[in-house]
Amino acid sequence: MKKYSFVINGNNYEVEVLGFEENIAKIEVNGTPYSVEVKKELKIPKTPTLVRAEPPKPTRKESKIPRSVTTTTNVAIKAPLPGTIVQVLVKPGDKVTMGQKILTMEAMKMENNVLSEKDGIVRSVNVKAGDTVMQNDILAEIE
Repeated sequence: MKKYSFVINGNNYEVEVLGFEENIAKIEVNGTPYSVEVKKELKIPKTPTLVRAEPPKPTRKESKIPRSVTTTTNVAIKAPLPGTIVQVLVKPGDKVTMGQKILTMEAMKMENNVLSEKDGIVRSVNVKAGDTVMQNDILAEIE
């Protein structure tokens, strides 16, 4: 049936399982036949179970979320993709609301609207219709 090779205490053993009858296995070890009683088949899981230590609880100081102090309130509107500016809808000094369309750009043969990320006043517009921009180029600033 099946052949196995074992090394026990430095000795090599060639074992062949010849057959099973109920709970008795007929085996041959290095050419010598044996009848072995099989008590129970051991099931070895295929994937080990990972046991992870629980992370330590944060200290009182660590659990407080620090306030972020910003010295500037300007928001840079960046190009989401490389492309060409088709239309600029605002100019410096214009008031804009969050979600308002600021300009339209063509990227990958599709027109994309670039929207304001906050309410404010347009501080600068760095592009004009026909300009080619790369991803993350600053298109406009809102304060």
